Amino acid sequence: MSPFSFLDREWPAVFDAATRAEAAAHADPRSACFYARRSLELALAWAYKHDPALKLPYQNRISALIHEPSFKQAAGEAVFSKARVIVALGNRAVHGPRAMPSEDALVAVRELFHVAFWLARTYGRVARLAPGLAFDAAALPNSSAMPAPAPAQSAAALQRLEAELRERDEALAQVHADKAALDDELTRLRAEVAAARRAAAAEADTHDYSEDETRHFFIDLLLKEAGWLLDPQPGRPASREFEVGGMPSSEGRGFVDYVLWGDDGKPLAVVEAKRTRRDARVGQQQARPYADCLERQFGQRPLIYYSNGYEHWLWDDSNDPPRAVQGFGKKDELAWLMQRRSLRKPLAAAAIDEAIAGRLLP
Repeated sequence: MSPFSFLDREWPAVFDAATRAEAAAHADPRSACFYARRSLELALAWAYKHDPALKLPYQNRISALIHEPSFKQAAGEAVFSKARVIVALGNRAVHGPRAMPSEDALVAVRELFHVAFWLARTYGRVARLAPGLAFDAAALPNSSAMPAPAPAQSAAALQRLEAELRERDEALAQVHADKAALDDELTRLRAEVAAARRAAAAEADTHDYSEDETRHFFIDLLLKEAGWLLDPQPGRPASREFEVGGMPSSEGRGFVDYVLWGDDGKPLAVVEAKRTRRDARVGQQQARPYADCLERQFGQRPLIYYSNGYEHWLWDDSNDPPRAVQGFGKKDELAWLMQRRSLRKPLAAAAIDEAIAGRLLP
């Protein structure tokens, strides 16, 4: 049975795209990420149509829909973060030239499961889902046990398919808009959806949305897009959960969430990851002792990043105040920031060219 079977009765289109994603997870990761994003698009289109509390943004592109404040408030940070991951992976599937690993496809399907759970729990009118319902990656179709799969879709083929589906969606939306008879039905459905949402809100949502897993994967994704190799490499220190000693704690040791290494084997930056629902700046002072430990061990003070997966801050605490950034720098960019430490000179010591400064004004 599909892990998305709870969608079939009330959201058949969302269910169809989700099952295409799960079926391709091992055989064709690019298509799996594409259909995960497609399923999310259909789920959002349904929610915006039937829930009057959701306000349509300036455009109906999926990025605008998930960043609309009314959706973020309704879905919560955990579901919002998962939607961002699905969109990012779907965009890479359509526009990225590189092959996509099956691990990315499994993440896309897993995150889609949690978003689908939120959709059914919030708006379902037929039956309530069990809070303990969990995603089981082992239950996905295994490519080795399946008949010969269809050829893997290329990025260009998925771009054409995306355009065809968008054109079909727009045509269908126009047909529905022209049918005045649907107005009464839509009003009735909206009333039912509002009642279902009130009933869901009256009960605490105890479902495990694995928020930490999502946050770390999204930070992984941003770091990989900046060219950082996070997987273990021969002869190179670990990039994740790097152990340091000399911490100001009873045990005296700690684990840095991420260390970004230079070609000389010295740390260029540390990354402290905080919970999505917390302000990223909470990690500012928590990251500083890690930088102290790495400086003592390697003789170079790293730059400090702290992030909650949504907001990112960069801090060269030996020279500059923290500043908000849009993502993580590439290796050569961080190396240049390191080099500037030795090249910069105080303005008070700058020599004045009196041949220029001493000229009389006309």
